[in-house]
Amino acid sequence: MTFIAEEVRDILARLGVKSLDDVIGRTELLRQVSRGAEHLDDLDLNPILAKVDASDAERRFSLSTFRNEVPDSLDAQIIKDAAAVFSRGEKMQLTYSVRNTHRAVGTRLSSEITRKFGMSTLADDHVTIRLQGSAGQSLGAFLCKGITLEVFGDSNDYVGKGLSGGTIIVRPAVSSPLASQDNTIIGNTVLYGATSGRLFAAGQAGERFAVRNSGATVVVEGCGANGCEYMTNGIAVVLGAVGANFGAGMTGGMAFVYDPEGLFAKRANPENITWDRVKSLHWADVLLDLVRDHADTTDSKWSKACSRTGTGWHRISGRSSRRKC
Repeated sequence: MTFIAEEVRDILARLGVKSLDDVIGRTELLRQVSRGAEHLDDLDLNPILAKVDASDAERRFSLSTFRNEVPDSLDAQIIKDAAAVFSRGEKMQLTYSVRNTHRAVGTRLSSEITRKFGMSTLADDHVTIRLQGSAGQSLGAFLCKGITLEVFGDSNDYVGKGLSGGTIIVRPAVSSPLASQDNTIIGNTVLYGATSGRLFAAGQAGERFAVRNSGATVVVEGCGANGCEYMTNGIAVVLGAVGANFGAGMTGGMAFVYDPEGLFAKRANPENITWDRVKSLHWADVLLDLVRDHADTTDSKWSKACSRTGTGWHRISGRSSRRKC
């Protein structure tokens, strides 16, 4: 950065000005150069180089006032509305509309709760935040125990990044006519580096689902390429098809994939994982409980159908895992 700054100062000096502020709007200092090809050189840039009908002072800006103020996050309002949680330990539920410009919803709330109560003092669902709409990136990042985020709509990438004990539920809007198992509801890189907590999504996830998951439990209804990549712990249940290279770098944890069409072997990474049909009563019970939890929390018709199906399931673990397959 120092070298860049020195070069900028050198160029400004050659132009005979003292600062970047002095060259803003000075289109007369620009000239069109040849790119060496006819299909590029026939572009006339004069219209965009023409000066606008305003004085130099009106086109310039002051560095001290150039930064546009960014509106405060949705969490700021949530923390304000949840004042009784911090003052009296009250249990509550709050509801908001959410847009894709609302990023990392729940993260600042988790920080405040952790400072006040610690990481694991509050019981599950002590604070429930219901969101309606399309959530932005990093929904529930580092969400701590005691907080439940429930989205009626969908969410962008990095849902549950670093999830730390909280619960995230993403389900279609009540009025949605879409079949959940055939549509994506959360984006890429879900549960990146999650350590604990739960995620239930009534729909498909994007690529790199549960990447580097090291302790969280998740149920989705399908995922893209590189699912469970570098996963080290936790449990992932996929109620549908997976993309290519599933389990690449997976060294621990457990994954269950519903595969009635028998396509999983073509999409798995055999260098890193082993898999077999679910045969143990113990793992069958674990799987059934998670699918039922998913059906209860998301009201997914697809998961309710899967909970009544006893065939078509694979149990997957990393080759470095201590679990036996």
